[in-house]
Amino acid sequence: MADARRHLLAALLAAVAALPAFAAAAPPSAPAATATASAASVEGSAPAVAKFEAPTARPTAADPALEARMLAIAGELRCLVCQNQTIADSHADLAVDLRQEVREMLQKGETPEQIRKYMTDRYGDFVLYRPPLKASTAALWLGPAVLLAVALLALVLVIRKRARLADDQFEPEPMLDDGIEAVDASSTRPGSPA
Repeated sequence: MADARRHLLAALLAAVAALPAFAAAAPPSAPAATATASAASVEGSAPAVAKFEAPTARPTAADPALEARMLAIAGELRCLVCQNQTIADSHADLAVDLRQEVREMLQKGETPEQIRKYMTDRYGDFVLYRPPLKASTAALWLGPAVLLAVALLALVLVIRKRARLADDQFEPEPMLDDGIEAVDASSTRPGSPA
C-alpha cells in the first residue's frame, strides 16, 4: 500500500514537472507556427519557438472612480447563486450581470442607498450581505445564538445525568485476549488488592 502511494506521488510530481513543457508548446490554433518550427528542425537549423501572448483583462469601466464605487456597493450585495460570496467576488453569470446593472445605475446618478433599495425590492433582504434586524430576518441574527444555547443546555443535561449513574450502569471494561480484564493504572490504589 505504501509503495502504491509512493508510485502515485512520483507520477504526480512527474506530471507537475512536465507542465511547463506543455505551457511552452504552441497553441493548437496556430498550425502555421508549428509547421514552420518542424520544417526548420528538419533543415537542421535552430528550431523556431512559437510565441503567443496571454489575453489581458480589459477595463470594465473607463472611470476608475466609478469602478471603485461599484465594487464598494457590490461588496455589500450577496451573490444569489454562490455560497457566501458577494457579487464583487463571484464569477457567476448572474453576479456579472448584477455588477453591470450596479455600474449602469451609478452612471445614471443613483445613490448607493437607491441601488440597495432597488436590489432588496427585487430580490428581498437575502441579497444584502448584512441584512437588517427585523421580524423577517430575526432567524438569521438570533438562530446561531439559540442553537449554541440549546447545544450547551443538552451538554449540561447529559453530563448531570451521567454523573448520577452508578458505576455498574456503564459499559464493562474491554477484555484482553487472555480473558483478563484490562485494568486502568489510575484506578489501582496502593494497598488495594489487585
